[in-house]
Amino acid sequence: MTIIDELRAAGCVFAEDEARLLTAEARTPAELDTMVQRRVDGEPLEVILGWAGFHGLRIAVEPGVFVPRQRSELLVRHAVTLAGPGAVVLDLCCGTGALGAAIAAELGEIRLYAADIEPAAVRCARKNVAQAGGEVFEGDLYAPLPASLRGRVDILVVNAPYVPSDAIAMMPPEARDHEPRVALDGGHDGVDVHRRVAAEALHWLSPTGHLLIETGESQAASTAEAMAHNGLTPEVITDEELYATIVVGARV
Repeated sequence: MTIIDELRAAGCVFAEDEARLLTAEARTPAELDTMVQRRVDGEPLEVILGWAGFHGLRIAVEPGVFVPRQRSELLVRHAVTLAGPGAVVLDLCCGTGALGAAIAAELGEIRLYAADIEPAAVRCARKNVAQAGGEVFEGDLYAPLPASLRGRVDILVVNAPYVPSDAIAMMPPEARDHEPRVALDGGHDGVDVHRRVAAEALHWLSPTGHLLIETGESQAASTAEAMAHNGLTPEVITDEELYATIVVGARV
C-alpha cells in the first residue's frame, strides 16, 4: 500500500498533497513511516510537519496549539486595508501569532504586539513574530499588556474561540482531540470571549483604531451586538469562498 493509499484510507481528503509534504519533510524512511502513522492516527498534518502555510508564510506550529485556518486570511486582508506603515497592531488571543506575522509581512514597518493565555502558543508566537520585531505577552486577554499601549492600538485583530461549548463534540477529531479547549470553546453561544474583548477595546484603541474579530456565521450578530454595546460601530463582512466571517468595529 502506498502512502497515498494509507492516507486516503484514513480519511485524508487531500491525500496526494499530504503525502508530498510528508515525504519532503522527512529526513529518513523511518521518520517518514512515523510521520505517516501519526497522520493516520489523526494528528493534524501541520503539527507533524512543524509548520502551517498561511498567507505565504511558514508558521511554526507545536503540539497542543491552535492551527491557523485559511479562513483567517479574510481578517488579515481587511486589517491590511485599514492599517498603514508604522501602525500599532495588537494580535490578541494570538495563538501561533499567524495573524500578526501576516499583517507585518504585508505592511513592513509596523509595531506589533501579541498576547495569548497558552504557554505553548506564546512560544510559537515568539518564533513567528520575531522577524517583525514583535513582542509577545503571556496572560488573559489585555491583562499582560503594558499600560503604555492604552489608547495607541490602531489595529486590534482577534481570533478568539467562537465555537459554542455544546458544539465542541461535533468538531473534527483533529481539532477536538489535538487543540486546546481554551482555543476552541466560546461559551454557551460562542461569543463569551468576544464580549470580554469588546468590553475593554475602547481603552486600548487609538482615536482612529479598529477592532476586527473573526466569528462564525451564526455568531456574527451577537459579536456585532457586543461591539455596538461597547461604543463601536460594527460591520459584518463575509467571504463565501473562504467560508469566513469577521466583524469590524470602528469608534463611534
